[in-house]
Amino acid sequence: MPSLNDIYHMLDPVAFTLGPLTVRWYGLAYLAGFALGAVVMWSLMKRWRLDVGFDELLSIVVGIAFGGILGGRLGYVLFYGAGYYWENPLAIFMLNQGGMSIHGGLLGAFIGGSIVCRSLKISILTICDLGFTVTPIGLFFGRLANFVNGELWGKVTDLPWGVVFETGGPLPRHPSQLYEALLEGLVLFCVLYFLARRRPPLPQGFYTGLFLVLYGIFRILVEFVRVPDAQLGYLIGPITMGQVLSLPLILLGVGLLVWSFSTQRPQVGHYEVPVNRA
Repeated sequence: MPSLNDIYHMLDPVAFTLGPLTVRWYGLAYLAGFALGAVVMWSLMKRWRLDVGFDELLSIVVGIAFGGILGGRLGYVLFYGAGYYWENPLAIFMLNQGGMSIHGGLLGAFIGGSIVCRSLKISILTICDLGFTVTPIGLFFGRLANFVNGELWGKVTDLPWGVVFETGGPLPRHPSQLYEALLEGLVLFCVLYFLARRRPPLPQGFYTGLFLVLYGIFRILVEFVRVPDAQLGYLIGPITMGQVLSLPLILLGVGLLVWSFSTQRPQVGHYEVPVNRA
């Protein structure tokens, strides 16, 4: 049986080429995450008996996708750029060179989805709960693509599943991308999806809060074996930027869970705009 290191060296970051068009696994990972996420969201909407149409769902997913990509890029520029993009502003638009922040992507996806929900008069809190329930699907595919690209690797290790990455020197390293795919992707999705299949579903804010808490914890743990971005390094001792950005997510998630259980607001689809009567 081939080792994980052997499997890695058999992988090609380029999925296929069509003439001048080069399609990479990283781009396909984004596409798969949004597509499969939309399918699961639709099935949960039906299970929750929400009065939201399929066309409305597609509009929401498009808003989430645009917001997530824009927020992910801007988050990377602001938190991980280390001043480079201020000196090279045109590089901000060079997405083919990589550079996305999960934390910025989550915020951007929330803003993009909220704008669409508001225009359609659909509950933002319920869509957040559904959206964050399926977000681990995208994280799973994204981390697998990071592994194929040989980026965001971990510290040197002598464990049998260590991988020698081209940009990581001659020694085997933790495949931290796969650790994140397992925890932030597979485990987190299984927990949230299992709870989302309840009837009736848990109150508004619960799924979003639980996602933020568990994602923040998993990210902080993996960061201890993951090498930080070279332009930033460690901030204080073993603390990385990823850990610093994850701590507010945990606190916000705990606050949402407390609010959810104290208010017990049911999941809803559309809401009525109150009419002012003279």
